[in-house]
Amino acid sequence: MKDVFPDPDGILPVDKPAGMPSHVIVTTLRRKFGFAKVGHGGTLDPDATGLLLILLGKGTKISDRVMGGDKTYRGTIRFGVATTTQDRLGDVVSEAPTDGLTQAAVEAAIARDFVGDLFQKPPMYSAVKIAGQPLYKLAVRGEECEREERFVHIYAFKVTAFRPAPEKAEADFEVRCSKGTYVRTLANDLGAALGCGAHLCALRRTASGKVTLERATPFADLLEMPRAEIEARVIPCSAYLSGAF
Repeated sequence: MKDVFPDPDGILPVDKPAGMPSHVIVTTLRRKFGFAKVGHGGTLDPDATGLLLILLGKGTKISDRVMGGDKTYRGTIRFGVATTTQDRLGDVVSEAPTDGLTQAAVEAAIARDFVGDLFQKPPMYSAVKIAGQPLYKLAVRGEECEREERFVHIYAFKVTAFRPAPEKAEADFEVRCSKGTYVRTLANDLGAALGCGAHLCALRRTASGKVTLERATPFADLLEMPRAEIEARVIPCSAYLSGAF
């Protein structure tokens, strides 16, 4: 008879690699290590990297609390090119020169329109459902529909480096935002505000709630560990809820 081990209860911080959907990480951990209850505390786009909180056992019962935490990201925006997906994987929908774009102009636009309370329209290439249908399924068929704007809060949005033309200007940034914020949409809307278009070309989550990327284990490393070592890296539910970890 196959041995059955009880699930650990809590949150496992994982450093997600690029090119892998969040649900694949959930499925792989369930199958490889025999966890009965596995979920995640806030998805990352397949191309994004960084902190993904995996919920195990009773940790799946506090998913709302985990997902509700504020998020911090680092990334890169490329100006002068807008895409269908608002990131580097989409088809180009417009191009414009960025010769005169400066860091000061980018920072002024951010301060004016992209810090504090704002409303975002979810991108078509997203898992948001309208009438039970995920938007991305409509998008791949070339369809577009009306989407209700959603309230989000941007606590801080800082340019950490700026590289001007000769090709297309790029800005590295760090942003701290409320749950439900689409950083792709921030990049897209910032480009629109500047009149040149823009898209997100790199994104890495560095914090979710009180958990930081330093607590995370690279996914590839987890797959080489014995189950006991993985369980030792799980933050218990009580510790997560109290912040005592």
